[in-house]
Amino acid sequence: MLLFVGLGNPGARYAGNRHNIGFMAVDEIARVHRAGPWRRRFQGEATEATIGGERVLLLRPETFMNESGRSVAEAMRFFKIPLADVVVFHDELDLPPAKLRMKAGGGNAGHNGLRSITAQCGNDYRRARMGIGHPGDKTLVHPYVLSDFAKSEQPWVEDLCRACADAAELLARGEDASFQNKVHLAMEGRGWGEVKGVKDRA
Repeated sequence: MLLFVGLGNPGARYAGNRHNIGFMAVDEIARVHRAGPWRRRFQGEATEATIGGERVLLLRPETFMNESGRSVAEAMRFFKIPLADVVVFHDELDLPPAKLRMKAGGGNAGHNGLRSITAQCGNDYRRARMGIGHPGDKTLVHPYVLSDFAKSEQPWVEDLCRACADAAELLARGEDASFQNKVHLAMEGRGWGEVKGVKDRA
């Protein structure tokens, strides 16, 4: 059993926020891989799918971002899932929009969801860092991540989530570099080689 976690805040008020792109990614993975209905479990919503021949639990913590680790830890304990088999999809300020990078362990770059998971579970889980760009000033970060994607951004957001879903078998097999490359090529092929206006800080 693997655990794919999407980070976000629960409720309609936050559904379109940049901070919720992790929720959007696991929603699309669940749809493409014909997961069962979402059910309330592990202080969140969970469903299961078979991806690349592997059993995968998909989880959206409902604890609000800052307490995401409580939900993740509960699911890990229940299924005895090792940290190396946990993949967390989250928004990444230090990557330009429409980019994705995989990373295992490392710093949390001020991301409260990651900080909570590290505190509750350990640090060596795998991260699917989904670029949303940076507003350019630290004081603008909070309102930026808690505001909705603009209408003009929706196409790349949908394409990035779909690319993650289409390549998810590679993640399930532990081929993170191949997953990252396949997503990159898919986004280039859809014309998202560069989204203007935000510098790559990673």
